[in-house]
Amino acid sequence: MRATVMYGAGDVRIETVPDAGLVEPTDAVVRVTRAAICGSDLWPYKSMEHSAAGRRMGHEFIGVVEDAGSDVRTVKAGDLVVAPFVWSDGTCIFCREGLHTSCLHGGRYGFDGVDGGQGEAVRVPQADGTLVVLPVGPDDALMPSLVTLTDVMATGHHAALAAKVGPGKTIAVVGDGAVGLCSVIAARRLGAEQVILLGRHPDRIALAKQFGATDIVSERGDEAVERVRELTDGFGAHSVLECVGLEQSTVTALSIVRPGGAVGRIGVPQQESIPAGLTTFMANVAIAGGPAPARAYIEELLPDVLEGRIEPGRVFDRAGPLDDVPDGYRAMNEREAIKVMIEF
Repeated sequence: MRATVMYGAGDVRIETVPDAGLVEPTDAVVRVTRAAICGSDLWPYKSMEHSAAGRRMGHEFIGVVEDAGSDVRTVKAGDLVVAPFVWSDGTCIFCREGLHTSCLHGGRYGFDGVDGGQGEAVRVPQADGTLVVLPVGPDDALMPSLVTLTDVMATGHHAALAAKVGPGKTIAVVGDGAVGLCSVIAARRLGAEQVILLGRHPDRIALAKQFGATDIVSERGDEAVERVRELTDGFGAHSVLECVGLEQSTVTALSIVRPGGAVGRIGVPQQESIPAGLTTFMANVAIAGGPAPARAYIEELLPDVLEGRIEPGRVFDRAGPLDDVPDGYRAMNEREAIKVMIEF
């Protein structure tokens, strides 16, 4: 089968790799029908050292079950399924607490002999605890929005929960990528009254406004902090959703939250320490977040997608076949595209 392999920074290739197949009786093999390039895929695209063996890429996909192991009970051949961006058993202590990203028997696609999601098929370990059957066909018009449930929409929802978004609150979203845009959807869905997006790209700003952003702040650094405070009567936002992970975006997020507020961090941190530690401590600011347990959120978000109440699939502004994936990475890295969908 064919799949995406990264060999180093800027070096993405589509190659023939061994076919996906069952290894454990808890596995399923999924023939991919839709996949995506994630913003987090751009970190290795920018910085990965050369590897002779290469790295299988991708963790956002929907597909049809081709085969299932003898212990699999919840999915069968022919089912259309959505796969959260990590696999999990669904039964360990952390899965039962809704924290599937810390599953004792889980893992990540593209590592430890597991296929990446940007390929023609994927072996999904722990299929019963991971896959969710979809009640639509593989060519349904809702497919772009359904793909977002694998990661970016679930991640935006996770950020909103971590930041304690609720009715009547003022929310600030730092970052205008796909996750930031989905965070706008999530904040409005949870009842936020004012949603401030910190972003600078006209196409993304236009989409954010359609998703429900009430204010846009395009300044950066101290100027951005001052502008947010102007928009919040000098107090800052009740909830701040940090969707980038860079030091400057983190400093900004921690500088615009009001005393007693909360910051939800779902941008993958590019540094070990959290800045403004004493300032946020003295202001009783809650800081939470991490990788979203997408599997815990799919059943909650799915009805809103199916019934058209939210349309997160609009973050996809480019789609193409597997052969176009290398250029898709380039386009996202150069901000020519917000998010790229792969069609099989």
